[in-house]
Parts: sequence; structure tokens; C-alpha cells
Amino acid sequence: MASKKTRGKQKIEIKKIENAEDRLVTFTKRKSGIYNKCNELAATLCGAEVGVVVFSEFEKPYSYGHPSIESIADRFLNQQSPQETNGDNIASHVVGAYKQARITEILNKYNELQEKLSNEQLREKELQQREKARASEGLGWWQRPIKELDLEGTKENVCFLPAPP
Repeated sequence: MASKKTRGKQKIEIKKIENAEDRLVTFTKRKSGIYNKCNELAATLCGAEVGVVVFSEFEKPYSYGHPSIESIADRFLNQQSPQETNGDNIASHVVGAYKQARITEILNKYNELQEKLSNEQLREKELQQREKARASEGLGWWQRPIKELDLEGTKENVCFLPAPP
């Protein structure tokens, strides 16, 4: 058995990383992780409006906002509630609601496909186990009686050819 090449996921002590290159890599990875969590909070779980601004070690700003960082910053700076918005922003809220509905629809389709994939993977494992068990008996699938073959679920893959004249 080969030894592990990485340490895997381990708990680390929270302290400043001394190596500048490692610090930059960690910043990039953690920044994307924060953005993913914000997107999860805003778009998927709660429908909240979220804005995050992060400055790198070199004073370069990075931002994430849902629906946009500008609208979040404007609301924060002007202390506007959603009821106080004018007619121009109503259109943006309608567009945002449409986007949210599409995201929900796509997530539902994704979850459905994930479920189908996991079912097919389970089915594949079962078939492989059956094949191993039968191979240990010394018979290949072509040597077994037709009655023993599991043809369930293969109807769409079977092609019947007409009998030769």
C-alpha cells in the first residue's frame, strides 16, 4: 500500500502564516470559500442580501454581493429599507426574483440528477457484485441459462432484429 502524499484535512492553529507565498495561496482559497458561503446564505438558503469586501495584503479590494455589491453598499450607506426604494429599483427586484426562481429550479434539477446518479451507482455496484459472485462459480454470463440473466431495466437497450428469411 502506497503512503499518503498529503496530510489531508487537518485542524490548523490560527496564526499568521509567515511564508508570503503560502499566505497568498491561503488568502485566495479562503476568499473563494467565503464567497461560496455568502452565495449559499444569500441565494440558496435564506434569500438574504449579502455583501462582503475583503482587502488583500497589498490593499487590493475584492468584493462579493448578492444581488450586487453596489446595491448592498447603497442600502447600507443610505440606510434604505426595501419599502423605501423607488420605481427604478422595483424592476431590479423583479429581475432578482426571476433569477432566484431560476436558481431554485436549476438546483432542483441538479438534486434530481444527483439522486438518479447515486441510484445508478448503487445499481452498478450490485451488478458488479453479482458478476463477481457468478464469476467465482466459473461461468461467464454467456454460459448461463437465459432465465438466470437479469434483463430488468435493459428493455430500452435491447434491439430485436427480424429473423432471417
